[in-house]
Amino acid sequence: MLLNRPSTKLFIRQFQLHPKFFSTSIILKNRNASLQPTITETDHPVLSELPHTNALDYAFTSIDKLKNWARKSSFWPATFGLACCAVEMMHVSAPRYDQDRLGIIFRASPRQSDIIIIAGTVTNKMAPALRQVYDQMPYPRWVISMGSCANGGGYYHYSYSVVRGVDRIIPVDIYVPGCPPSSEALMYGIFQLQKKMMDHQTQRMWYRAY
Repeated sequence: MLLNRPSTKLFIRQFQLHPKFFSTSIILKNRNASLQPTITETDHPVLSELPHTNALDYAFTSIDKLKNWARKSSFWPATFGLACCAVEMMHVSAPRYDQDRLGIIFRASPRQSDIIIIAGTVTNKMAPALRQVYDQMPYPRWVISMGSCANGGGYYHYSYSVVRGVDRIIPVDIYVPGCPPSSEALMYGIFQLQKKMMDHQTQRMWYRAY
């Protein structure tokens, strides 16, 4: 009686016409293919990898390149020396390294600075002052953490009065390791920050606001 049903007769007819679509190997192959990850059109690509589709994107990119070139050639860091690392930071401005040839000029006011170099141990009492100085800096702004104490507490990591890393207070762009790091290490960190500056884009600067 089952073979006399119309649906059964239709199935047998389809099997006779196309027997390869009902084989076990094809079914297993299709099942394995369905388990593989596929790329759909809903995936979100990286914005920096997308081509420029209009004149506005091209204009923004050209302006960003010009501004980034000017910024990386004229560093104005705020002086924020807290411990022995500040001595090595001072050596960068001495004649041996001559930071002026790179356009680096230390400023005593955060409102005139675009970079701050945290050189030394940050205590709990100094943390609010550091945050206030950072908030007074204009956009865009960058931070260099110099030395083990600024990076993660260093020698005083387990002290009750020391902040275990300046990145708990403000966002950090470049970490310079050492206790204390040499002037050459700080110069290398500055060179790395220059490379990072060239990748800066105005359209995606919103996430660095806080």
